[in-house]
Amino acid sequence: MRHLQKTRMRRQELQQQEMTLSAAEAIEALIVSKESTVGIKEDIVALARQEEMLQFSKFDEAQAWALGNHMRDQAILQKLPLVIDIRVAGRKLFFVALPGTSPDNAEWVERKINVVMRYHKSSYRVGRELLERGMVLDESRGVNPIAMAAAGGGFPITSKYLGVVGTVTVSGIPQRNDHQFVAACIADHLGIAQKEIQLPPETP
Repeated sequence: MRHLQKTRMRRQELQQQEMTLSAAEAIEALIVSKESTVGIKEDIVALARQEEMLQFSKFDEAQAWALGNHMRDQAILQKLPLVIDIRVAGRKLFFVALPGTSPDNAEWVERKINVVMRYHKSSYRVGRELLERGMVLDESRGVNPIAMAAAGGGFPITSKYLGVVGTVTVSGIPQRNDHQFVAACIADHLGIAQKEIQLPPETP
């Protein structure tokens, strides 16, 4: 009889522990979810700040050539397999495909450009805003998904006087790195300190 009572008590203790553990796991999941949301919001604020800071007083063929060659040099120095594309008003002013890339990277560039030119924001910012809202780019938003890629790597060329006039786009490495490579190179070109345009640490 005593053995039976002890068994029941032990079973109740285990059930209680299991319920407590489940509650703790649920709370932890909620905290992680909130942290992820905060991380995305911080990203969006930082990305908007980048776009505000990285604007041009003038952008012509000479500027495109100088920026493109700087990006190429940096990619080679860092051993990055990138396709680099710079264009204004649909005119391709600079293009290079470095070792390790494939035709697929050039296709990704085109899809990122379509996002930048439709929303006048960096393709990474558009992707983060969609993620925050739990949305995707599809027919419900009036777009052809195969033609659009809300992934990092496409950045608007913004004239201080005219608004968005073109794009600087790369593809070949993880999307956050794609984006930050472009932003860092534009900052170098404009003489803006890297610390001014850094994104916050990525939240898983």
